[in-house]
Amino acid sequence: MKLEIRIAGRTRTLEIAREGGPHPETSASGGGRFLARLDGRPIEADVVELSPCVYSILLHGQAFEVRVEATDDGLRIHAGGEEFSAEVLDRRAWRGKRGGVLEAEGRQQITAPMPGKVVRVLVKAGDRVEIGQGLLVVEAMKMQNEIRTPKSGRVEKLLASEGQAVNAGELLAIVG
Repeated sequence: MKLEIRIAGRTRTLEIAREGGPHPETSASGGGRFLARLDGRPIEADVVELSPCVYSILLHGQAFEVRVEATDDGLRIHAGGEEFSAEVLDRRAWRGKRGGVLEAEGRQQITAPMPGKVVRVLVKAGDRVEIGQGLLVVEAMKMQNEIRTPKSGRVEKLLASEGQAVNAGELLAIVG
């Protein structure tokens, strides 16, 4: 995927590809090594999508939690305690105003992105949820990560409870 992005009045070219796998925009969740070029310079990063629009990124040995919000005039990016505004110049490449996130289709299994402990359950089985809504909060390495639904629908099953230890990839909920 190639994007032209304007940040702080400066236009940058960002090219992103998942190493040995699908493109990042088609991944419902999961992680792996990404190969990117920023203005032609190569960058390597390990990325895990914690929930829609929330990413854990390991870059040059330093971990960042990055949240991306779509706004009327572009993107708002929160990273490392700072906030940035960005505008994607070719919205067709980015897929429009939904922040590049397409709503998942069909029944979705929500899994733990990393090992940790469930510290809060925000919904119950049978609840109606909207895309991006928090389902539960998992604490890992003293950081709390809200796990969000990749689609609108109904919580069919909730398989986690507060205080429960979970492993990476463990099934937490099913949204249909």
